[in-house]
Amino acid sequence: MASEIAYIVKVRGVMLLRRQISSIVMVTILVILGGYIFVWGGREILHTWAGKVFFPGLTYLNDDKKELNFVETLVENLFPLYQYVNKNAPIDTQVEDSLTYEMLLAEQAKDEERISEDLTNVSSDASATQVANVDLSIEKLRDFNYLLSKFYTVDSTTTINESQLNVDDLLSRSMKIDKNTKGPKVLIFHTHSQEAFADSKAGDVNTTIVGVGKYLSEQLNALGLETMHHDGVYDLINGQLDRSKAYQQAEVGVKNILNQYPSIEVIIDLHRDGVPETTHLVTEIDGKQVAKIMYFNGLCRTKSNGDLTSMPNPYIQDNLALSLQMQLESEKLYSGFTRRIYLKGYRYNMHLMPKSLLIEAGAQTNTVEEIKNAMDLLAKILSKVLL
Repeated sequence: MASEIAYIVKVRGVMLLRRQISSIVMVTILVILGGYIFVWGGREILHTWAGKVFFPGLTYLNDDKKELNFVETLVENLFPLYQYVNKNAPIDTQVEDSLTYEMLLAEQAKDEERISEDLTNVSSDASATQVANVDLSIEKLRDFNYLLSKFYTVDSTTTINESQLNVDDLLSRSMKIDKNTKGPKVLIFHTHSQEAFADSKAGDVNTTIVGVGKYLSEQLNALGLETMHHDGVYDLINGQLDRSKAYQQAEVGVKNILNQYPSIEVIIDLHRDGVPETTHLVTEIDGKQVAKIMYFNGLCRTKSNGDLTSMPNPYIQDNLALSLQMQLESEKLYSGFTRRIYLKGYRYNMHLMPKSLLIEAGAQTNTVEEIKNAMDLLAKILSKVLL
């Protein structure tokens, strides 16, 4: 990060130096022009010019209009920062903004993979991140510290405040879909399509996260929630695993689908987590071994950069509302099924729609059967919140 900041500073320095050189060249041209004017008999013009530049006070006293426009113009050209302060003229920041955005995208691409590292630092035991012994009364949920400690894991790279986790606001936002319009309501896709499980079979897409997404879409459709499953691949380049641009490429693909199907109101980016091989994210519900799931939010804010203005998301509060409502419904129906909602710093394409979910379904140590058992429960929770 330090080298990236140094590079930005270097670029800014070059831009300012270029401005100063341009100003010096301009002044040189003016001096040469003044010499020509003097030679050709324009002494009066040159005297007036010299007076305005070198004796602005006398010029001001002798000028009925009491203006120093010429001097101001000269100063503005010589010192562009003066022009910025005096007239709020925008300094060209396209290079800086572009660099910042590219760096943010690169960090985002690496960021999700660090989730398991952060969890490992907390504990190798999955129970450290699960919801347990919770009071779901509105009085307790209104307690910011209680809500945060029981339902969220805030990554060390970002921050959340009480105004964002105002439970009355988050629970008042309706997540219900419009049943009066026709067409698919939910879109399931996978930014990381190559994620697999403990017993996945090589070459069998049905045993990967893509097959799990297809299975979830079938369960949702059976429950009356019309769902489309998108199996686009965004994390392979020339046949090799490469996630460096997966989120950018997925954004393009999802936008095209949303344009084609305006009836879609909910988008779900379905992943599976990566954890230490000794960690098994599983619980028993109704006699079945079920993989634990985790809802995930990006806050477009990091401690090192502050609010990411070049990576905005106007729907953060709606995203937070949906994940919290899903979390509470999960706990009501299937206590212990979910891990805490994970909050991280970047955007993860959750700006594409107010009702956006990023879900981590189990991990690489779960079996496909455990994941599908989890999808049966997730489908029922989604139908409760959305229908």
